[in-house]
Amino acid sequence: MILLGKSTSINVRKVLWTCAEIGVPYQLEQSSGADVRQVNPNAMVPVVIDDGQVLWESNTICRYLAGKHGREDLLPAAPMARAQVEKWMDWQATELNTAWRYAFMALVRGSAAHTDPAAIEASIREWNRLMALLDAQLAATGAWVAGDSFTLADIVLGLSFNRWASTPMARPALPALDAWAARLGNRPGWLQHGANGTP
Repeated sequence: MILLGKSTSINVRKVLWTCAEIGVPYQLEQSSGADVRQVNPNAMVPVVIDDGQVLWESNTICRYLAGKHGREDLLPAAPMARAQVEKWMDWQATELNTAWRYAFMALVRGSAAHTDPAAIEASIREWNRLMALLDAQLAATGAWVAGDSFTLADIVLGLSFNRWASTPMARPALPALDAWAARLGNRPGWLQHGANGTP
């Protein structure tokens, strides 16, 4: 399997962590933007080429890998159990990513297009609000995002947590998130691709 993307990309790291959990061998080709346009018209990474087929969208790639390798612990086969995992994966890709984008681009990337103080503050406020929702979910399960077991939801949201915790901004105390991060610390894939010093 060929994986196209920068190893510093949050979305590429989702796939790298999933590969680590499953034990999937891969060849990483450091690529970005126009480098991948011929296989992904969105010109975004990650892109996976496996068995001659092309996949893009990081959460879809993670689902594919779990399905291909029969990892029902990471993505259950039962429709409701699977939907509970995918619900949080989709929430990460839509609600949470939308919330953090402006603040992250301003405070970490130093983007000249993201300098409006009111927009930065609004982004931080919404980001913190959504992380508090995740904290409440983890407090309710007492374990992992979708319930008693570690799943793909923990991978994609673990990367999001790392970005939130690494961004220089005010954050509320969210103890269930902190306890979850400590549990993640027992997983080599998290240490290598999540809590690796890259936001």
